[in-house]
Amino acid sequence: MASASMLSAASLSLSPSPLAALRPPRPAASFAPPRRAAAVAVRAAAAASNSPAAAAPKKRAATGLTKPRLVSPALQAVVGAAEIPRTEALKRLWAYIKQHNLQDPADKKVIVCDEKLKVLFAGQERVGFLEVAKLLNPHFVK
Repeated sequence: MASASMLSAASLSLSPSPLAALRPPRPAASFAPPRRAAAVAVRAAAAASNSPAAAAPKKRAATGLTKPRLVSPALQAVVGAAEIPRTEALKRLWAYIKQHNLQDPADKKVIVCDEKLKVLFAGQERVGFLEVAKLLNPHFVK
């Protein structure tokens, strides 16, 4: 019974162990795991050692919607470029619509066409904003 009381007294003791003085102090808590920090440092060192030309990101060739395409003369009159990506053509078309105040004041989702847009949108007087991309398809040369 005496040994059981000694174990419990030793385990409940709050005094630091004599080995605690020999251990190095713990570093401040970090939110990033040490392996991740080391990996970032290695990647940064590798990037710094390479030449500046190799460190620059490589540009991928434009494909799909971002690939510049030849446009019809009707679309060229609105966007002002002979070869343009679809995304940029839509941006410039919307800039033209807003600049000339061609949205219906009662319903901003409807475009009231002027002469240039009538030629572009197959003679329609009013076009919904969701139809614009579909109506531009024939104006991009394949």
